[in-house]
Amino acid sequence: MTANKASRLFALVPAAGGGSRFGAAVPKQYALLAGKPLLTWTLARLRAALDLRAIIVALAPDDDRFDVEVGARDAITVLRCGGRTRSDTVRNALLALAGTCGDDDWILVHDAARPCVPQEALARLVAQVSNDPVGGLLAIPVADTLKRADGDGDGGAPRVLRTENRAGLWQAQTPQMFRYGVLVRALAHPAASECTDEAQAVEGLGLAPRLVRGSRANIKVTFPGDLELAAAILASQAT
Repeated sequence: MTANKASRLFALVPAAGGGSRFGAAVPKQYALLAGKPLLTWTLARLRAALDLRAIIVALAPDDDRFDVEVGARDAITVLRCGGRTRSDTVRNALLALAGTCGDDDWILVHDAARPCVPQEALARLVAQVSNDPVGGLLAIPVADTLKRADGDGDGGAPRVLRTENRAGLWQAQTPQMFRYGVLVRALAHPAASECTDEAQAVEGLGLAPRLVRGSRANIKVTFPGDLELAAAILASQAT
């Protein structure tokens, strides 16, 4: 599946994090998931589901694991351009692709730690966004009751300040799909360094990204315990 005849489809996977929240001996993108590095599963899922011009993996400048643990693969370009934040890493990668991508090419930015994104969700994103003037992202409507805490608590658990209205709230996932030119403009703004996803940076341009229904199977591995759940999801998807 391609975005349209006039543009090409690239995937960009920022994988430069050191995994401080993950709390393990290795960055989470290299943690073993069902016997293989987590990043390997993520790259394989993108390759299997989409007709991509290339997959770009953005690593930390001092990354010495990828070549050994993942290795060279067809249609995968490695850039050691990681920055202080995720948005810095994505911006650096986009600037490095200035001679490769045109403004109208589509860039799908996908978390390295989302190895279970269903192929049908990926196809749905491309189908629904390829003709959108802004772009969009996978997301799911918030189903749980949301509580606002009163702080960090006084040496213990915080207390509820209030219950938030969840009507109209969606939980963002990835991939997030935008034109190369739009992303470059969005991430050039100084405030973009503090954005937690590409859609937020695009919103800073006054644009409204399209929400495309994702999947609860598209979990993000954040802590070591999440690897067991991800392995179970992968096993169920293989049956």
